[in-house]
Amino acid sequence: MEKSLAIDVREVKSSETEELLNIGKITFIESFGSQNTKSNFDQYMSKNFNMSKILDEFNNSESQFYFAILSEKIVGYLKINAGQAQTEDKLESALEIERIYVLAEHQGKRIGQVLFDKVMNVAKSQNLKWIWLGVWDQNVDAIRFYERNGFVKFASHPFKLGDEDQTDILMKMQLS
Repeated sequence: MEKSLAIDVREVKSSETEELLNIGKITFIESFGSQNTKSNFDQYMSKNFNMSKILDEFNNSESQFYFAILSEKIVGYLKINAGQAQTEDKLESALEIERIYVLAEHQGKRIGQVLFDKVMNVAKSQNLKWIWLGVWDQNVDAIRFYERNGFVKFASHPFKLGDEDQTDILMKMQLS
């Protein structure tokens, strides 16, 4: 019988923004690098994964970042947005999951589920009615993960990666 992994989820500290930037870059490259052209991908990465951008996001009081820690190593992270930090304004009394990413070598260890459970706890503690997110329509595994967790599709919006137009599916889950 496999031993259960002790995964810790904790809020990212202001002294850890470099680690946040690094895990963000690595997991985004692992997740989408091979599915996009190098020029579009490099353009997107330079614009969205730099210290200035991360500090702006981190210092937004309506956004929160969390690390997933396994054996004292950062193996994934989560970004959630409330209020005006949300990237869309389609739902009231809602929390947005902007990012749940886990290092490729730790996929399949339920780390994404543990991060999702953190979102649920935060949303319930704030008595919110909805959790929502946008997911690339080509990211079939992520779509399945969210559907297994009770999300349904409700809209879509364009997503620009370099000079390529892509589509994100918007998914939501009502909290009881």
